[in-house]
Amino acid sequence: MSTRRIGIVMNGVTGRMGANQHLMRSIVAIGRDGGVRCADGTIVEPVPLLVGRNASKLEALAAQAGGAAWTTSLDAALSDRSCEVYFDAQTTDRRAAAVRRAIAAGKHVYCEKPAAATMAEALELYHLARRAGLKHGVVQDKLWLPGIRALKQLVDEGFFGRILSVRGEFGYWVFEGETIRSQRPSWNYRAEEGGGIVRDMFAHWRYVLDGVFGRVSAVACLGATHVERRWDESGRPYDCTADDAAYAIFELEGGIIAQFNSSWCVRVRRDDLLTIQVDGTKGSAVAGLRGCWIQPASATPRPVWNPDVETHADYRADWQAAPAAPEAGNAFRAEWELFLRHVARDEPFAWDLLAGAKGVQLAELALESWRLRRWVTIPPLGG
Repeated sequence: MSTRRIGIVMNGVTGRMGANQHLMRSIVAIGRDGGVRCADGTIVEPVPLLVGRNASKLEALAAQAGGAAWTTSLDAALSDRSCEVYFDAQTTDRRAAAVRRAIAAGKHVYCEKPAAATMAEALELYHLARRAGLKHGVVQDKLWLPGIRALKQLVDEGFFGRILSVRGEFGYWVFEGETIRSQRPSWNYRAEEGGGIVRDMFAHWRYVLDGVFGRVSAVACLGATHVERRWDESGRPYDCTADDAAYAIFELEGGIIAQFNSSWCVRVRRDDLLTIQVDGTKGSAVAGLRGCWIQPASATPRPVWNPDVETHADYRADWQAAPAAPEAGNAFRAEWELFLRHVARDEPFAWDLLAGAKGVQLAELALESWRLRRWVTIPPLGG
């Protein structure tokens, strides 16, 4: 049994998600558990090298990660021959330039979504990496969540019969920051810095819809900036220039209609921050991030509309827990392990920079639909 150490330049992981999900719960956790085992028995041990602009934050995070190496120089990190992989979790507006530099340095690339600020940039990164013969991938974490995996299992088993519709509700109330600190960074609400819920969330909806139900072929979207003034991390007020809510209808191949409401201006009265309902001729399912409930045709009640009489029906009682899908553990770690196996032993990895470009494409065309106030066709995006 051989061991393969793979150095990873991790850029922009001082933020909450980068530090928690990618560094501590993925790379550090993999290392503490003895590495990743490949199909041929090879053990892959990831070794992080942290990069960022704030030395004090990097030093503290490196100590938390067990004494990881760190630097404020991206050039120095990319020149380190022990690092085979470059990972980017910076703000979207900084990603493409850094990924280009990593590709030029001969590093395999794995990055957060959106893969770039524009579809043209995202496609450029894909072609650059492909021509350089490098491995490449984009984070598509929700595919490994238990609720989404349960839906995928139901689809594969034919539980729904012919799928008619998919309804997604995502979001929660993000505080403005004046009296209660905001849960999200202020750049999310500035379009000039790559912010906006369409650019952020529609990349997710693209890979969930494509990967579970069918390719997205058209979109009609209406966005909004409901909260026009917020307060940043220093307590200073600023005007919001990016959308904080979007209401979209997607047409999928096979005639499936999907509707997704995405909002940072909504108060939650549902089972989870994300719920997806799927209705088909033979049954329905509702999934959250971790749970999934089903109602087959044989257990479907026969409601009668009568608004003049108070109903005593318990509609939730007519649903049952779905069979559990195989547990994947932390969704970010699950995809990291697949990518590391891909780099080390060329094991399959489907979620490349082209898949990332498809997410950016959907966001761009949804914004175009909003601007034009009409349906927009999503053309196939080939390599």
